[in-house]
This record gives sequence, C-alpha cells and structure tokens, in this order.
Amino acid sequence: MENNLTSSLKGFNALVCGSTSGIGQATAIEFSNLGANVTLFARNEKKLKSTIAKLKIDGDQSHQYLVGDFDDNASIKTTITNHIQNGNQYHILINNSGGPKGGPITQADADEFVNGFNRHLICNHILFQALHAGMKAEKYGRVINIISTSVKQPIPGLGVSNTIRGAVASWAKTLSFEVGEYGITVNNILPGFTDTERLSSLIKSRTDASSNSEQEVANSMLAQVPAGRFGKPEETAKAIAFLASPTAGYINGVSLAVDGGRLSCI
Repeated sequence: MENNLTSSLKGFNALVCGSTSGIGQATAIEFSNLGANVTLFARNEKKLKSTIAKLKIDGDQSHQYLVGDFDDNASIKTTITNHIQNGNQYHILINNSGGPKGGPITQADADEFVNGFNRHLICNHILFQALHAGMKAEKYGRVINIISTSVKQPIPGLGVSNTIRGAVASWAKTLSFEVGEYGITVNNILPGFTDTERLSSLIKSRTDASSNSEQEVANSMLAQVPAGRFGKPEETAKAIAFLASPTAGYINGVSLAVDGGRLSCI
C-alpha cells in the first residue's frame, strides 16, 4: 500500500530501536521502502541479521545494525557514543523497546519501576543526546517515541507500564519545547491493540490471571475497538513514517493514537 501522505525519506538516516519484530521491524521496512538509510538497534544479533535482509536497497541506500540490551543503559550509551564518534549521523530517531510486564500496580515491586524507567526514559534520553548535535547541524530532526495509549487512558493490569509511559510522554513534550527552533520535532505514537508479540503476551497474562480462555480474552479486547479488529504493525509504521517526513514539519509535541478508535477520551 503506497503511503501518499509521506514524502520520500531518500538521503535521510534513521536509527530504529527495537527493530527486530512488531512495530519496530515494520517501521524499519517502511523507512527503507521510502529511501532512508536504516540502522537497526536491538539485542538479538541473529534477528537483526534476519531483519536487515528484509530492508529494501535502492541505488546508494545502505543499512546497518547495532547490538545492545536496553536493560543495560550504560552499554547503550557506550555503543551509541562510539557509533557517533565513528562518523555516523542521524536525522530520525525511533525510540522503541519492549514494555514492562503486566500486573496490578499494588503488586509491583519497586525495582520494576526503576528497570522500566531505565529501559525507556533513560535510554531514550541517552540516544537523543547522542544524536542531538547532528540533528541540529542538519536543521532537521525527528524524534518519535513508540509508547502506549495508556498515556491518555491508563490500561487496567499494566500498572508499571502506565506509569513509565506517562513519564516518557512528559519528557517528550518538554523536549519538544526546547528543540523546535532547530527544525527538530518530538512526537509520540500511541499504538492500540496491535497484532504483535507484546499483544500475545498480554492476552496470555490476562488468561493466566482469569478463568477465561485466550480467545475469550482476545474477544473482550476486540469489543473495546470500534474498528472491530486488532491493528497491523504496518499501519502504525505508516503513521510513524509520516511524522518522520518533511511533510510533518509543523507537527511537534503531540501524542498520536493509532488504536482503531478505542480511546474514549478526545
């Protein structure tokens, strides 16, 4: 499906985190289809190699990958610092990593908040700081954080995730005020129920915590979505590509839900 709202990304360099599955992988593929040079960043090198083989190469396009565990923010900082010092520069940063495990907030251990905060907000900040100077020099930057609809409407049973995602949204909004004058935008994508490994994990955890079958749990989730179906990672990737493009240069500091209409708030 052609994305007519998005101008070409030819000549742009994009760093896509969590890019070996789900929305991250779909975004990397979409960017390559639009002409960008894509750098994947994830922890599983075998999956990274598999994903990079799926990226389109047209003309002088080139793709690469970085290996890093987002539960170890010190190693993420070392990896990205060395990478930038080696002459790499980026126009687009996609912050994306696996969400904290589910469960009621009353039962969450304090370390779960610390770990989630480090994996999401701290790693996001480390990556932005590493890429900021290059974006500023190019007078073009797109920082897009893949978070959750929970920043607008908390999701029952995701206590830690709701908390951490909200912190990331506030960080992004604050950052958007500070960097907008340099041609850098900072926006959030809020995926709804999307057909990914994360959704399968949530369905399983809800099944384990109830007397319902996985199909019954899935049906109860679908009943909340006016579109009547789960989203596809490729659909979310289209929205991300639009925000990453020059076409979206006047969109800054927003949180865009891609959820089939599930949110009840405006």
